[in-house]
Order: sequence, then structure tokens, then C-alpha cells
Amino acid sequence: MRQRQRYDGFCIQGVLSMIKTIKEYLHQLRKELRGSDSAIVQDALSDAEEHLRDAYNNAITIYPSISDADAIMQVIEEYGTPEEVAAGYRDIEVRTSPALAQRVKRYEEKKRSSWPRFFGVWADSGAWGSVIYMILSLATGIAYFTWAVTGLSVSAGLLVLIIGLPLFALFLLSIRGLALIEGRIVEGLLGVRMPNRPAFTDKRQGWWDRFKSIFTDGHTWSSMLYMIMHLPMGIFYFTLIITLIGVSLWGVALPILQVLLNLNEVTGIRVHGILYQLPDWVTFITPVIGFLVFTATMHVAKRIGCWHGSVAKSMLVRRDSQG
Repeated sequence: MRQRQRYDGFCIQGVLSMIKTIKEYLHQLRKELRGSDSAIVQDALSDAEEHLRDAYNNAITIYPSISDADAIMQVIEEYGTPEEVAAGYRDIEVRTSPALAQRVKRYEEKKRSSWPRFFGVWADSGAWGSVIYMILSLATGIAYFTWAVTGLSVSAGLLVLIIGLPLFALFLLSIRGLALIEGRIVEGLLGVRMPNRPAFTDKRQGWWDRFKSIFTDGHTWSSMLYMIMHLPMGIFYFTLIITLIGVSLWGVALPILQVLLNLNEVTGIRVHGILYQLPDWVTFITPVIGFLVFTATMHVAKRIGCWHGSVAKSMLVRRDSQG
């Protein structure tokens, strides 16, 4: 056992001796996490960079005479090797994956035939989450679009002034914040794993260096493009889901309105003074049609939710976290 521990210690020291900078550590951690979810990779890289840079700055502050290599080795020994950190995050990924995605996966595994598959969507949390997301998408789309377009136009127009550049930097930071909020909504309703942490920015950098890193990061601009695109997508989602739900609910309510409540003017069509209505026997079929339309609507919403989740993941997760 002692030989095994000594051997492991030598291996760890060997790994640490090959890592000279924090950038090399992050590169090695990215390699160890290859094949993992891109949102997990972004969280791991962001956490690691923040911890290592803070620990490194503290080390050189407390021990001014310490060399950079020794400071890097010290903070990595405390944080763990890239292999150990990657193993820890994979364990987190298994235990804390979105609950909706897990329920959808279990539901998919229980499918047997077409009819249970069709009507089983009523018990699918992912389908209901997609319906809610499509209903909310109009409001979120208006909010995102208004903020992105107004902020971009105002801050860009003020670049000629002294306050223009800091204001533009704050606006780009706010886009990242909105991307994080949208990611939490997507994960909660669509069951797609999204980052829990924003992309790391070193708070000890000067504002100009921080601005350059944010401005040149493609993640910032893909997030802004997503905010602008979300409005037309939200209009389409909202219109589609409300129309389909309205048609299905009208079919279910038609016999109640026409036969039981005798609201002929509401359910009929008057042409040249003549009121045309469906026969009573037809009105009792419309609830079945309405129920089938609503069930089909749930399937449509689920498909759209899966597609939108993939779009959100590709645009709101940093490129260097996606492989």
C-alpha cells in the first residue's frame, strides 16, 4: 500500500512538473473533459481559472520571493490535478443532470408501441416544459430584443464620448448575464444542461484588458445574436402554441357551449340572417378531435423544445467548451 501511495505521489508530481502556467493547466483540464457536456466543461474551466488565479495572486502576495513555477505548483497541489478535477466534475454531471431530462429519458425507455407513445406525452414533463417555454418566449423575446438593440445602438452611439467605452463594456457584460439567465430557463423548462457559471473574467485585470477579452470573445457576440433572434422565434412559438391550444380547447368546449348552454350565436355562423350550426351529433365528436389535437400539440411542442435547446446550447455556451 505504501509503495502504491508513493507511486501515486510520484505520478502527481510528474503531472505537476509538466504544467508551468495556468493556461497549460486549463488546456490539460479541457483535454481530460473531452467528451463531457459542453456546459460542464465551461463550468469546470471557469471554476478552475478563478480559483487558480486567485490562489496564485495570494501566493505571490504572501511569499514575494517565491518563483512562478513554485507558486503554480503550490496552487495546483491544493486544487488537484486536471485528471482529479475532471473526474469530480463527471461525477457531478451524473448526479446533478437536469431533472426534466432524466424524466424524459426514463419515459423514452418505457415506450413500447405507437399508441402509448402518442398518449404518453401527457405524462412527459419535457413536453409540458416546452409548452410553458413557448408561451413565455414572446415576453422573453421582446425583453431580450429590446435590451440588445437599444443597448447596442445607445452604447455604440456614445463611443465618441469618454463614457462611451465603459458603457459599451457594461452592456456587453449585461449580455453575458442575460445569456446565463436564459440558460437557467432553458435548463429548467427544456431539460437541456446549460452552464451554471458565466465565462470567467479576471477581476484583477484593468478595465481595458477586461473589455478587450470580452469584446474579442465570440461567446459575447453569439449570445447577442441569440437575444436578437429570440424575438422572431418567440413570436412564432407563441402564435403556434396559442393557436393550436385554442383550436383544441374550442373543440372540447363546443358541445358545452352549443348543446348544454344553448349559446347558438357563439358557436354558429350567421350568413344573410341565417344561423348555421353543426348538427348535435357532430358536436359530440369535436371533444375527441380537440383532445387529439391537444395531444399532437404536445408532441409538436416537445420537438420544438428539443430543437430550440440545441440552438441555445450552440449559441450560449463558449466555443472552447464545445470541443
